[in-house]
Amino acid sequence: MNIRKSLIAAAAGAGVLSLALATLPLAQADPTGSPQYRQLAGMGSDTTQTLMNALADVVTVNGEKVVGSYDAIGSTTVATKATAACAAVPRANGSSAGRNALLASLQSGDGCLQFARSSSSRGSYTSTPSMTWVPFATDALTFAVCEDGDVPRELSKAQIVAIFKCEVRDIQPAIVQVGSGTRSSWLSYVGITQAEIDAGQYPCLVPEKDGGTFPGNLPQEHDGRELKKNQIMPYSAAVYQSQVFGTAPDRRGRAVIGVIDGVVPTVINTGFSNVRDMFNIIPTDKATDTNSLEYKVFVGPDSEICKAKPAINLQGFGDLRDASKCGDTSSRS
Repeated sequence: MNIRKSLIAAAAGAGVLSLALATLPLAQADPTGSPQYRQLAGMGSDTTQTLMNALADVVTVNGEKVVGSYDAIGSTTVATKATAACAAVPRANGSSAGRNALLASLQSGDGCLQFARSSSSRGSYTSTPSMTWVPFATDALTFAVCEDGDVPRELSKAQIVAIFKCEVRDIQPAIVQVGSGTRSSWLSYVGITQAEIDAGQYPCLVPEKDGGTFPGNLPQEHDGRELKKNQIMPYSAAVYQSQVFGTAPDRRGRAVIGVIDGVVPTVINTGFSNVRDMFNIIPTDKATDTNSLEYKVFVGPDSEICKAKPAINLQGFGDLRDASKCGDTSSRS
């Protein structure tokens, strides 16, 4: 199958998002300023790291910043609290890594982490103790290609599925790093399971060093700087927009986002086929305790996070499709 010759690339402006961002200062990475150590520390998803960094600057309780959000990439370890146990917490890169780090902290009782960022839903995941996936924003997950490359900027979902199932000889799919919510969301979108990849069914998604045919290392999510002319990768429309407008570090390189089935990817376009919710994961015992700080910050439409919709929108993310679900606590592991 050779879809490059059968498609006409989308017009240059086809991938432009309709939700405009104001010119804002770049959201700070890892907590800075006072207090140095925040009461609620979390890490995980690359997709929502800049969003949560921005919210950490506007969400206050009794006049004090209480959210400390640590980036997915950077130093190997971070200090989340002024205790010996929390002086060198391994940095978590991705939704699954953040979830696992939070669970490990809860199981050990070290108090180092209180939440995790996740760009994927709970699915069938279970844990002891129980944790709760609390939705608060919406993203559109599309694809990116090199602006001067060989891959069309407009594709159908069927063509995207064929590419990622290794059926298109001259287009190289670049699935992002293992453990990211973007990876799991995209695999679900194209109908591929990690078990099938592990079984060798889709070698084009596996690096050569691991027995597959993908050249080099898998890319970091939402980082198009190493994207080759014959490659295509999943990319958050919200993150792309925040990179364009300078509210997030610009890691686009020469990447441009694409159009699926003729529909431009925006978080306010309900006709787009791959809209997904963003979550913060918190301990279920805190999600049900109306006196807890976690409850005040994350739970319910009147939570500090859900009341910060202007800041959420200015980072390129949309409101939940059902606004009443912001802060919902029904998804528990």
